[in-house]
Amino acid sequence: VQLQASGGGLVQAGGSLRLSCAVTGSIGSIQDMGWYRQAPGKQREYVGRITEFGDTFYADSVKGRFTISRHNAENTVSLQMNSLKPEDTAVYYCNSYARESSLGATYLWYWGQGTQVTVSS
Repeated sequence: VQLQASGGGLVQAGGSLRLSCAVTGSIGSIQDMGWYRQAPGKQREYVGRITEFGDTFYADSVKGRFTISRHNAENTVSLQMNSLKPEDTAVYYCNSYARESSLGATYLWYWGQGTQVTVSS
């Protein structure tokens, strides 16, 4: 199972960006899909996640500004980021709790390579 994130870039404060993450490989099934971020000199932090049933959960710092959605048929998850702030600048990582078809019932966390988001003031 591999994850590929895309959509990062440079945006002015108050602007919007949409990140996407595609899950590929021998996928048996996917449960949670989510996003984390890591700013320079800081630890990786949780942004939010979406369950297989479509329930969403967000960190307080992004609640009301960010929206996570998923397209189950395409095994993709998106992060719509609105009203961006300079403190949102970070490398954004997608992750997925998935079962590879060759591993029976074992679910593992898989991570993408990250995409840079820079918000200028």
